[in-house]
Amino acid sequence: MKSSAKTLTLIVGAALFLAAFVWLLATRGPLAPVGVQSGDVVRADLNPGIFGIGTVEARLAYAIGPTQPGRVLRVLVDQGDAVKIGALLAEMDPVDMDKRTQAAHSAAARSRQAMQAAQAQVVEAESRVKLAEANRARYLALYRKNFVAREMLDTRSYEAASAEAALVAMRANAQAASRDIGRADAELQGLERQRDSLRLASPVNGVVTAREAEPGTTVVAGQAVLRLVDPASLWVRARIDQSRALGVRVGQPASIVLRSAPGRTMPGRVARIELQSDAVTEERIVDVAFDPPPTRLYLGELAEVTIQLPGVAGALTVPSAAIARMNNQTGVWREVDGRARFKPVRIGSQSQDGLTQVLSGLTQGEKVIVYSAKQLSDGVRVREQKLTPS
Repeated sequence: MKSSAKTLTLIVGAALFLAAFVWLLATRGPLAPVGVQSGDVVRADLNPGIFGIGTVEARLAYAIGPTQPGRVLRVLVDQGDAVKIGALLAEMDPVDMDKRTQAAHSAAARSRQAMQAAQAQVVEAESRVKLAEANRARYLALYRKNFVAREMLDTRSYEAASAEAALVAMRANAQAASRDIGRADAELQGLERQRDSLRLASPVNGVVTAREAEPGTTVVAGQAVLRLVDPASLWVRARIDQSRALGVRVGQPASIVLRSAPGRTMPGRVARIELQSDAVTEERIVDVAFDPPPTRLYLGELAEVTIQLPGVAGALTVPSAAIARMNNQTGVWREVDGRARFKPVRIGSQSQDGLTQVLSGLTQGEKVIVYSAKQLSDGVRVREQKLTPS
């Protein structure tokens, strides 16, 4: 009897333990319904904005360097310096450029002197031609009246022909001297351009962002000695979700918060929307310009951008936290007969206070799952309870 009672007690205890274990699995363990918190589909006035993160960059950036190889003679500015357009930033070593330029000046001067002499000879030759032609005409008239012999007329004709030949030669000399002047001037201008190219000047009113060469450094053609940017062209290259980029337009106002000044909001404006989206991240680049530009700049600094879109009155909305994605579809989770069911929806604008516009797929008064204790899958059991959003 005692053995039977003890056996019965063990059986009852085991049954109770098994029941408690099953109850724990079904209510608190892996088999328990997922705790969820629902929200309503309501109509509300939206003040939408699109959020993105990017880096501060300059639309107009310049690499200042020589157009031919050489050695840096001096650098007059340093990183952070503000420069005016046309200001001398650095200079390359001219080596023998000054001697070559002086020689070219001398050659050009000699060519002009030769040109002046050739022109004077042309004028003298023209005078001789006129005199010889006049003498030939006079002797021709005398010969026709039989006052002079034929030999004298032939002599004057020969003198006129010689004078014309000399004029042709003098004119050829003048043309050659003119070509020499052209070549000398071209060489001189080329040397002067090369000399000017050794002076590295600022193309804009800008700020020096990098000093990449020091005096004595040898650089190749096109290599940067200095880099500068136009501070008026600063913008944030922000990445935004391409599914929400449809309403973004050039000129829309925006707010910018730099990582170095988290409590300060700076005004901006959409300056450009890139046509090419990132197929992997599903993001689009939107360039938001500072309006006005900041007094100090830090290129490459992270910044948060919020683009303000036109408001929508009486829009059908759900809490933004309720928007989910499954199988490349956008939608919401709903509780149907105690189980989670995914419903695709088409969304529109999103406000900064946590509401998202629903364009189709839901009706006013429906409930959607806003938060869940675990990641949901279609058909999983769910149970309504109070949750603290993570």
